[in-house]
Amino acid sequence: MNFYDRIQELGWLQQTRETAFGNHSQMTMVTGRRRIGKTKLILKSCEETPTVYLFIDRSNEAMLCHTCAHSASQALGIYISPEINSFASLFETLMGIGRNMAFNLVIDEFQEFFYTNPSVYSRIQDIWDRYKDNTHVNFIASGSVYTLMHRIFMDYKEPLYGRCDNTIKLRPFNTEVLKQIISDHKPNYTNDDLLALYTFSGGIPKYIEAFMDNGCTDMASMVDWMMRPDSLFQNEGKALLIQEFGKKYGNYFALLSAIANGDNTQQRLSNLMGETSINGHLKRLEEDYELIERKRPIFAKEGTQTVRFEISDLFLRFWFRYFTKYHYLIEIENLEHLGEIIKADYPTYSGLTLEMYFRKKLMESKKFEQIGSWWQTKQGDPCEVDIVAIYAEEKKALVAEVKRQRKNFKPEDFNRKVETLRTKILSKYEIQQEFYCMDDM
Repeated sequence: MNFYDRIQELGWLQQTRETAFGNHSQMTMVTGRRRIGKTKLILKSCEETPTVYLFIDRSNEAMLCHTCAHSASQALGIYISPEINSFASLFETLMGIGRNMAFNLVIDEFQEFFYTNPSVYSRIQDIWDRYKDNTHVNFIASGSVYTLMHRIFMDYKEPLYGRCDNTIKLRPFNTEVLKQIISDHKPNYTNDDLLALYTFSGGIPKYIEAFMDNGCTDMASMVDWMMRPDSLFQNEGKALLIQEFGKKYGNYFALLSAIANGDNTQQRLSNLMGETSINGHLKRLEEDYELIERKRPIFAKEGTQTVRFEISDLFLRFWFRYFTKYHYLIEIENLEHLGEIIKADYPTYSGLTLEMYFRKKLMESKKFEQIGSWWQTKQGDPCEVDIVAIYAEEKKALVAEVKRQRKNFKPEDFNRKVETLRTKILSKYEIQQEFYCMDDM
């Protein structure tokens, strides 16, 4: 698959490189979840400039240094002793080369030093502080484990705190990029094809690439590809989260699985988890790992008890809904039946995803200062409104209902909801009513 988008990020990286090459060394942190395209972005930004790319794994430090020294020597055309057996010594050697030569130094999976030799970070800090002002190294540290990367660079107790000149956190592709990608691979695509790509990939480049490179451009072919015995999808969620949680992932998995399957209130989650206290786990999932979001009715006060939890990563939401829930089918290798379940459930499941798609589109428009939903369950008749968006510069609100098919829209019911909403929270707002379906994608 071709390289798509990331125009803003490429601009930031180019500007930083120009400063490093023309003035003095710069340090950049690039982070984002696994498969988001960090390495591809970084190497794209380094094209046609001297680049040392070092991948850090959990091997012996001396063996790692031998491999990295060889890679650096080949990239720069300069002899670097293969006898170097500490990464700090190798880093100092490379910074020294930066006195007379401008180059990019990319260290991928930078957080892995926590397992190889955590003292490397304090040594790098010392070397960086001594060399950065009279060298020309564009140093880019990349890592998938968000919590560790955040700790390394953002925790004031850590040695590299405050050293970054630039920080980039990659996000999934936006809706317009998804349209461009599927159009390039299937010019006559339908909006249901687009919705399937959004539902199953969550906008994550690697998953999109897997579908497109294998000619999977509609719902059925995407599901069939995921059900292949060698598909990366089946263990992907577990691999991604164990990378973050480590061995103590059981309670986190249980909570995420429950939320994905509709048990999304604190009371329901507490009942499911029994004696296990979930407050700390939910707080870490929300604030440290950024995997869930705490949803309140729009305009509700922060302390309200009317809270729902939602998995913010669309791919993980899908993975927990099916690959975890029906793990027993995977274990007995009955992937064909799991595929049938996903296909049968798709119209209902993708309807929920469609609502998230339109919320994302509204966010991307930059016209609104708040976007959410609204519901009440205790006072009067139950009432739930899919989307409520408050315009940024006027007393105006957009209120929208979302259905897969236009024929399922019931104007009388929607008008009743809008009037309830007007009475409860929007009496001072001009209300713009909208109905969204797949035709509007």
